[in-house]
Amino acid sequence: MATLKEKENLIEAFKGPHYYRVRLWGYGAETSYIKISKEAHDFWKAHGEAHGDSDAVNYVINAEDINAEDIAQQEDYDDLDPAAIPSEALFMHDPEDGVGSTYYEPLDQFEATYNIALDCAYLTVEKVSSAEFNADLIEDVIEQEDLNEFISRVGEESDWEHEAYVEGHEYGNVYPEKGQHICQFESHEKGTFFEGIVETNLLFDQNLLKFATEEAPSGEDLIYGVEYDGEEIDNEGGDTNGKGYYAHFWKQEY
Repeated sequence: MATLKEKENLIEAFKGPHYYRVRLWGYGAETSYIKISKEAHDFWKAHGEAHGDSDAVNYVINAEDINAEDIAQQEDYDDLDPAAIPSEALFMHDPEDGVGSTYYEPLDQFEATYNIALDCAYLTVEKVSSAEFNADLIEDVIEQEDLNEFISRVGEESDWEHEAYVEGHEYGNVYPEKGQHICQFESHEKGTFFEGIVETNLLFDQNLLKFATEEAPSGEDLIYGVEYDGEEIDNEGGDTNGKGYYAHFWKQEY
């Protein structure tokens, strides 16, 4: 039987508010989805299949600094004479004045994402002393758990009464029209993509933590939001490092 002091300590432990820092970290990408012409798709797709995507990446990331009429004089392409790029393939440049756009705000972009991939995400939950950014760590609640494993564990431990994900989010599920040709340009990133504070009068309950997942236009499952007890947690911002650029070209089939 608990002593009076033990009961007092237990009551004190349950007094709120309590603060928990939730982090998602791992691998993801900053991705631009760009509508392009069939001619642009066919040119860059064929070149990529023969030589890889380095020349396409070079074109995209440097477009903002080079007018279309000057591309033929560039010397930093690996397997391509830039003079051979047809005007129809210059999808990063305004056809009227030849001005190039940035890779993160390209012409005819229909979707942009900066999210962690569900299959490459890890979860950390820490009890902290306050809602301040530099709050002191009190206790590790969840340490570096693979997010898919966390989702499975919560379901199994509750006999699937609780599920740690919700499908659908206001910023997800954006697709091009069938038959549209697409350039998917990615800056692959590693680091923290989500960090937010949960304030609660009760101790942390893993069954109340949920992740809003949705497909990107490419079909990859991304995390678009994190909820606790039915309320979306504000993302205070992440800290990632770029690991490389990639360009993919495809036709929407459905």
